[in-house]
Amino acid sequence: MLTLELRCPYADERTAQAVLAAVGPENGSYVQVVRQGAELVFHLQAERAGTLRNTADDLLACLKTAEEAVGLVAEPYIEPEERPE
Repeated sequence: MLTLELRCPYADERTAQAVLAAVGPENGSYVQVVRQGAELVFHLQAERAGTLRNTADDLLACLKTAEEAVGLVAEPYIEPEERPE
């Protein structure tokens, strides 16, 4: 079994709770999350590396959307190959 721990610190507990509320329903049984004060700690598990990577990618996308919703991200992310030169 492969595991991954992802820690996401926020400025305060209220922000961490807002992000947790936004990504909680998306996690389902694939990701376990614990809020420790102003930090979210995600535990991911999978049998295969590809599955773990896909789960992490999905979680990171959901986190980005949640952070944008609570005003933590000032500019939208642009893939390097899509950036103007």
